[in-house]
Amino acid sequence: MSTKTLFRVAAVAAITLMAGAIVADARPGGSRSSGSRGSQTHSAPPPTNTAPTAAQPMQRTTTPTPAPGMQQPGMAPRPGMTPPAAAQPSRWGGLGMGLAAGFLGAGLFGMLAGGGFGAGLGSMAGMFGFLLQLALIGGIIWLAFRFFRSRNPAPAAGPMGHARTGGPMGMMGGAVPGAAGGSVASPSMAPSDKVGISPQDFDQFERRLGEVQDAYSREDVNALRALATPEMVSYFAEDLKANADRGVINRISNVKLLQGDLSEAWREQDSDYATVAMRYGLVDVTTERASGRVVGGNPAGEQVVELWTFRRPHGGTWVLSAIQQTA
Repeated sequence: MSTKTLFRVAAVAAITLMAGAIVADARPGGSRSSGSRGSQTHSAPPPTNTAPTAAQPMQRTTTPTPAPGMQQPGMAPRPGMTPPAAAQPSRWGGLGMGLAAGFLGAGLFGMLAGGGFGAGLGSMAGMFGFLLQLALIGGIIWLAFRFFRSRNPAPAAGPMGHARTGGPMGMMGGAVPGAAGGSVASPSMAPSDKVGISPQDFDQFERRLGEVQDAYSREDVNALRALATPEMVSYFAEDLKANADRGVINRISNVKLLQGDLSEAWREQDSDYATVAMRYGLVDVTTERASGRVVGGNPAGEQVVELWTFRRPHGGTWVLSAIQQTA
């Protein structure tokens, strides 16, 4: 195999790895935490049995980060909490990906077209070594991403074959006594509920989970407007447009809640908020619009753990206000 052919193979490998990272987790929320939790936007939700690890800070939000030592209007200070840190950029976007994409555009594609990188890297051998390192680093990042995504506890019976804890999502705040498979939340993870979340509320949260995923999969922005805040709809529309620009579509099916519990619920001014942790199964794949070929996701199904925050006017209907990934 010629040196030029080896260069092209390494370049294609690097591009493929980065493309895989781009289409991964294309469902609503994906790998970025987005939205607003009112006065608690920049405070981490309390851990739960379903989501015992910390949630990622908001990476897309219209709520300003309060200055150090200041608290947002209506926010009650939490014992032992330090001032919240500024939201961090997405692990798969922002400056790092921008630089990589710019470099690939200026160099790798030029090389594939026959122009080469020239003397900028000193020698062809140096260029070859650089490309191999780029491909290797990309592969390590991708494998690490999949590893940490797979750390969430999975039920013993198949990808989506285990009943959720406690029966009718009533159980998000702790299992119903005597229910099969249920368990009572430990005192250290008892939720803070200043609203009085009812079984009917939990049922609505579960319905919203399926409705939002279905509307997003159908790319039905009008349907999403009835299910989420204008801020969240703007993020969904942004992601759907990005999919269209890349010539792909995100297909989501078989959404099933497996376990859920309340993290916290509170009131501020004219709205109620509730943050719930949910572990659910789904089939989430990204396909080419023209051919239908699967280019991302797992057709066999997967499980994810996320924290969804819902908002409603007092006595009104809950709509999705934020989705946060777990660390």
